[in-house]
Formats: sequence, structure tokens, C-alpha cells
Amino acid sequence: MAAAPADWVAANQSKILAEYAELLAIPNVASDIPNIRRNADHIVGMMRTRGLSPRLLEGSGPTVPPAIYGEWKVPGAKRTLILYAHYDGQPVTPEDWKSTAPFEPKLLTARLDKGGKEIPLPSAGTKIDPDWRLYGRSASDDKAGVMAILSAVDALKAEGKRPAFNLKIFFEGEEEAGSPNLGDLLKRHKNMLQSDGWVIFDGPAHQTGAKQVVLGVRGVLSADIIVYGPSRPLHSGHYGNWAPNPAMMMSQLLASMKDDSGRVTVAGFYDDVTPLTAAEKAAVAAVPNGDAALKDDLFLGWTEGGKRPLIELTHEPSLNVDGVRSADVGEKARNVVPSTAMATIDMRLVAGNDHQRQFDKVVAHIRKQGYFVTDKDPTPNERRQHGKVAKVVKHGGYNAERTPLGHPLARDVAAAVRTVHADAVVLPSLGGSLPLYLLREGLSAPSVTLSLANHDNSQHAEDENLRLGNLWDAIGVAATVMTMGPVR
Repeated sequence: MAAAPADWVAANQSKILAEYAELLAIPNVASDIPNIRRNADHIVGMMRTRGLSPRLLEGSGPTVPPAIYGEWKVPGAKRTLILYAHYDGQPVTPEDWKSTAPFEPKLLTARLDKGGKEIPLPSAGTKIDPDWRLYGRSASDDKAGVMAILSAVDALKAEGKRPAFNLKIFFEGEEEAGSPNLGDLLKRHKNMLQSDGWVIFDGPAHQTGAKQVVLGVRGVLSADIIVYGPSRPLHSGHYGNWAPNPAMMMSQLLASMKDDSGRVTVAGFYDDVTPLTAAEKAAVAAVPNGDAALKDDLFLGWTEGGKRPLIELTHEPSLNVDGVRSADVGEKARNVVPSTAMATIDMRLVAGNDHQRQFDKVVAHIRKQGYFVTDKDPTPNERRQHGKVAKVVKHGGYNAERTPLGHPLARDVAAAVRTVHADAVVLPSLGGSLPLYLLREGLSAPSVTLSLANHDNSQHAEDENLRLGNLWDAIGVAATVMTMGPVR
């Protein structure tokens, strides 16, 4: 059973790439509603040609990105599973991309910083190197999941096979925006989305190259912080050493949130964590340690966490500075005391954390540093009356989710993946975030995530890419999962 998808993929690689490049060329930032709907309509067309009875699942209004639903019913099937990927991507800064414009996918012979050269998309019959890379926004995160699932359907039909269960497919359109409408959308279409579980296609393989079967994901929240100085930028010679500098204030504020080892110093930040079970700790310990090679690849002379391995630290909550901005730097710098400084932070959450409670802890920490905190633009009088003023605004947020190691769905998926990738690792949680807790809360459904893209894919950043061998593997895994039976 496992060989047939690989044979089909080998014979159809150029066709798969051509179809995939066409999909990647459609801009897919969740806030760009016209283009998001272009994506949705395009994917519906892809699904219709495969006989999957697609339809759009609409939310509360026209500005809510639709989900895309399809199905392959199997007479006599005793269970129903839903396969998930998301078709939206992170925002882009085109001027930072060196490989290509974000929505002009290009094929390179290797990773760009390893000397990869642009080559045309291959024609039928061309020998394709699995180490070639396809560059473009969402090449790995997460249109790769969409393409893997739909190509696996092709592979099964070409072999005259069908899934071992009633197959439902769900493609989300705003995961990268924090899935603010997913809960309502699941509620609106609850009857249609009943199942025995969800299999999620998203995320990278382990740094050693091993495919990952992960039973949970971290939650996430983000926040903007703005601190204030003078009402207008001031000459640094005339006013420096007198007017408070918000860039320096922000630097000191952010530095107060973590110690020299990278541990978060916000009071109570780790208090709510649900510890891993003994079996989960054993699963983490069994994962090969690829940290040394990763440090070398990333030019890192040290790492946070007191030399603990990366895999352990991704099972703990984190606080990250996404970016800081105040006035200008480099050639555009001026000798001024800036008026404001802004930072965006994100926090990853694990089982036991609550996103609102974690945010409140950070706000309390900011107050302890002497700041008057507001969630609105401060008035002139508030800025006059308080020595330090910070505007702090929370954006979205959701909690972590984790399926037990011994759950039947976890056993089935892990066993299926290991029939084609014997070295696949099984982990309690992924370092990244997905809104899977909504599946349990709204649909009482367990979930298992398959992370199959190359680990060095630059997801969420410029020059996002997908190693072609990982795409071929993902199609094979998807086909294998579709035909898996229960572990006995």
C-alpha cells in the first residue's frame, strides 16, 4: 500500500509542481479579503476536479475568510476523520525577499544561502532533484498541507483505492491571523463537521529531518506595547540627558522581562503549567538531539535555556520580542530623542496556561516597572501626570491543546506514518501554535498534527521555501493516513 503513492508521485512530479506554483501565486494574507476569496475559489476548483463535493463555509459576514470543505464518503465506513490545513499565510515585506517576490514562486537548485540557482519549472519527464527548493509565501506554511492532501486524493484514485473512513477535508483561511472567527465558524457548521478526530497537516519536520507526529500544540497571544516620551521628537543635543528617551525606556522594559539565560522573569509566568507525564517526558527524551548542527547552521554562539535542548524548551511557555521600532536607524537616522517606541511581543502557551491570565501577568509586570498602563491612546494630561506611560493592547489569543499519547487516534496515526517513515518521532507538543483547542471545546474532537516540511523553510519570514522531497513525502504520508486502519 505504501509504495503506490510514491510511484504515482514520481510519475507526476512536474504536474504537481505546476499546479502548486499556480496556487502559490495568489496572495493569501488573511486581511486581504479579495485575494483570500480568490484563493478559496481556486481551491474549490481544485477540489471539484477531484470529485470532493467542495463548498465554502461562511462565517458571520463578508469580511470573514471562508473555510473550504470537501468530502469523500465511503459506503460502510465505521468512522469519520477530518484532514486540516490552512490556506492563508503570514504578511509579507517584499523588499526583504532575496529569492523572489513573495507571490511569484520560483524554483531553486538548493537553499538560497547555500548557492541555490533559479531554474524553470520542470516539464514532464524531467528528472527532479528532491533537494530543489520552491520559494514563495506559504510554500511550506501551509499551502503545502493543502497540496499534499489533494495530491494524495489523486494518488489513491489513480490506484483505484479509497479511504478507510469517511474523509472530510477542512481548509482554514485565517490561521495566521489567530483564527479569531474559527470558533463561531465551527459552531455554525457543527453538524457538517462531526467526526472521530482531526489530522492536521502543518509545521516542520524535526531538525534531524525526521517526520513529526505531534499530539498537541502551544497556544499563543500577541500584544503591542507603546511607551511615550516628549510630544514631538527633540534635538538630541539640546534635549538629550533631560527629555526621557522612549527607545531606551522600551529597551529597559523588555530587558526586565527575561534574565541573562532567557528565562522569563514575569511573576507567575510558569506557575500554571501542567507537567508532562512520565510517558510524555520519555517521548521527549527519545527524540534525537540536533542542536549542535542547528547552532552551526544558524551561526549561534550560545542559546537560551541554560544549555537545555531545544525540544525541552518548546514544551514550556515562552515570551518573544517580534520587533521594536522607534524613529529611524542607519542612513535614515536623525539625532533626535524620539517621541514614542513600539514593540510587539508574542507569548507561546502550554497546557495549563490561559491566554488572558498570561497577558494580565505581563501587564502587572509593566506596572511594577513604574508604568501607568492603558489600552487606549493616552491623553496629554495622562502623559503629563505620569512619569512613565505605556499603551498595551492584546491581539487575539488561544490556549494550548494536547491529546494523550495513548489515545486511539494518536496510536493509529503514529503507526501509519511509521510504515513509510520508520524514524518518525512522536511528541507531546509542537513548538508552534494552532487553534486546536477549539476542536475539542466546540466539537469534542481529538487531534493529531503531522509536521512534514523541511525544518529550514523560513516560515513566517522572508524567503519561505519548501524542499521538494518533503512535499513528495507529505503526499505519501497523507495517502497512507487516508488508508490507515485502527491499531489492534
